[in-house]
Amino acid sequence: MKIDNTKAQMRKGILEYCILGILDSSDAYASDIIAKLKEAKLIVVEGTLYPLLTRLKNAGLLEYRWEESTSGPPRKYYSLSDTGRSFQAELKMTWEELQEAVKIITTTPTES
Repeated sequence: MKIDNTKAQMRKGILEYCILGILDSSDAYASDIIAKLKEAKLIVVEGTLYPLLTRLKNAGLLEYRWEESTSGPPRKYYSLSDTGRSFQAELKMTWEELQEAVKIITTTPTES
């Protein structure tokens, strides 16, 4: 088993939660989202991000608006819908519970 495959699957599993977390603090353009993910070392390319944004929008978790840009075509800015805010809050609780469970399992010495 290759470690890189496992790491990639772990990142994919948490990516939607991270996107919702980014949008929880402010509206963002896709390039801004990618930059924040890269800054956090969750490298994502546009080909991965756009389908996720579309899926989240189709699920009613995201909304978007077009804004004129001074340096090119209009930009699509994403934001959380009310449903998305509730969903993100639930995911946050689940993530905290999961993080605590993993910490307990991986740091508790086992008895022989």
